[in-house]
Amino acid sequence: MRIEEHDIDAAGVSVHTRQWEPDGPARAVVCLVHGLGEHSGRYGHVAARLTEAGYAVSSFDLRGHGASGGRRGDMRFAETFGDIDRLLAGAAARWPGRPLFLYGHSLGGLLVIAYALARRPAVAGVVASGPALRTPLREQKVKVALVRLLAPLLPRLALPSGLDDRGISRDPAVVAAYRADPLVHGQASLGFARDAMDAADAALAGAAQFPVPLLLLHGGADSLTDPGGSRAFAAALGPACTLTVYDGLFHEIHNEPEQSRVLDDVLAWLDRETAAAGPDGGSAHQS
Repeated sequence: MRIEEHDIDAAGVSVHTRQWEPDGPARAVVCLVHGLGEHSGRYGHVAARLTEAGYAVSSFDLRGHGASGGRRGDMRFAETFGDIDRLLAGAAARWPGRPLFLYGHSLGGLLVIAYALARRPAVAGVVASGPALRTPLREQKVKVALVRLLAPLLPRLALPSGLDDRGISRDPAVVAAYRADPLVHGQASLGFARDAMDAADAALAGAAQFPVPLLLLHGGADSLTDPGGSRAFAAALGPACTLTVYDGLFHEIHNEPEQSRVLDDVLAWLDRETAAAGPDGGSAHQS
């Protein structure tokens, strides 16, 4: 596996990118989008499993996250869609003719679902892990009302996200590493919070129109994003969605003790959809 990191300029904001490349020719490319408060560097072990199986992985740190520029926790969906455009275009240029997949976790899971619905990209499929389609915030009616009221006035105001890091994994070492990581933060701006709620509502409302095959994965004991959101999305989409809810697993299913099983499931689905995409990289399922 070869690893590269670069900083690119995206309309005046520095965006940090990472690429993991297999030693041999890439079968396909997985374009990965991380979650709230974290960064793409936390997915090195995921990339290692994928590159061992012949997949290239390309990713970036969201604006306001990790090694990218921007105010901490202040990210907008419209700008991020442009960054995902660049992620896919860069992957297509570097690995021409290879099928492209989007893979997102948590906030990244919501982003890749919302992006596919809005942009209808030429990808062979989407993997969404623990997507933030429903979160505990939505049950806190006063907070939701305050976000709706204040976001238009103070969109860049960042507040503590309230994420309970004990819920990311049952492995104490994972939680300890998360807490010690200097690139992890616990901030979220009001403008971001409004964008995320709007995107989740639109995604659930438009689930039946999702344009490409979807692998939807969720921890059954996830306290940070509600598995019910994934179940509702899968029910609306029907056979084009493969849903697996892992009983007892916490939010970061790729960082749980059962991570090998999870990544085996991801690879089995990627192998099937890569074969279905054909030698030219196009997907027979695209609309």
